[in-house]
Amino acid sequence: MGIKRGTSLAAVAVVVALAATACGGDDKADATKPAGAVSDAQAPAADPYGSDKPAQDAAATGAKSAGQLTIAATDQLGSVLTDGAGFTLYRFDKDTAKPPTSNCDGDCAKTWPVVPAGDATAAAGMDPALLGEVVRKDGSKQLTVAGWPAYRFAKDTKAGDLNGQGVGGTWFALAPDGKKAAKAAPAPAGAGQTAGALTVAKDAKLGDHIVDGNGMTVYRFKPDTAWPMVSKCEGDCVAKWPVVPPVDKANAKGIIEKNYLVLDRPDGKKQQTVNCWPVYTFTGDKKAGDINGQGVGGTWYAVAPDGKLITVQ
Repeated sequence: MGIKRGTSLAAVAVVVALAATACGGDDKADATKPAGAVSDAQAPAADPYGSDKPAQDAAATGAKSAGQLTIAATDQLGSVLTDGAGFTLYRFDKDTAKPPTSNCDGDCAKTWPVVPAGDATAAAGMDPALLGEVVRKDGSKQLTVAGWPAYRFAKDTKAGDLNGQGVGGTWFALAPDGKKAAKAAPAPAGAGQTAGALTVAKDAKLGDHIVDGNGMTVYRFKPDTAWPMVSKCEGDCVAKWPVVPPVDKANAKGIIEKNYLVLDRPDGKKQQTVNCWPVYTFTGDKKAGDINGQGVGGTWYAVAPDGKLITVQ
């Protein structure tokens, strides 16, 4: 098929009740060897294809290969799937996913250039099995995500544009799972955190390391302990280093299951642990694949699939 598929899956100590199993181990020899703003959308156009100059705009955009897909975090829609250049990918309600079928041809395809299957590679944090292809009427192969044919929008002129969102009530940005991108509704007051996902990504510097369901790098805080299971990141620290919420084991791909427990924090949050070590993300990471938290303060480090620190700088 030609598609390359990427690697898928404070000051005061917080001590919690633990499961009967012992956790932890020290990290004295934990160093893992290295292997390797999105703008607001414009108002939807009345024209279902959303264009007054489709051919000219489409020519500027071109049917470029998607390359390494990425997951962009947006204020408007949450996680959005983009191509390797940061351009938003869209799906069309008049298409079908089962079976994959594109119903955008002619002038439609000039306004909404198709994304060739080519050498598209799954974004870190998404399931690579979601990528596929559909043969169009002209014989060319178009990238699909969970069966939905993928397009760009000719009026998106720079990375991060979302001008195609909602056009004609039929065009919508793609989420990493192939669904329509939409920001999750805030949880009702007092509601617990919802389960997320963890998987393993590769980085030229860090090698194999854990990322969350949005492809954001997961970190550990050296002052924490695994036995007893303790988080020493509270208050302003947690605002900067958000805790990873509980993860369903079925959504943890490539993570070595060992004392895979949830920490009940005094602030009411539930925090996932890996090998009993509390794990976090970093607000300084703006997009999937960022590793800006690595080595911060000499205390924050990415996490290997077995829960150990990755201390390479």
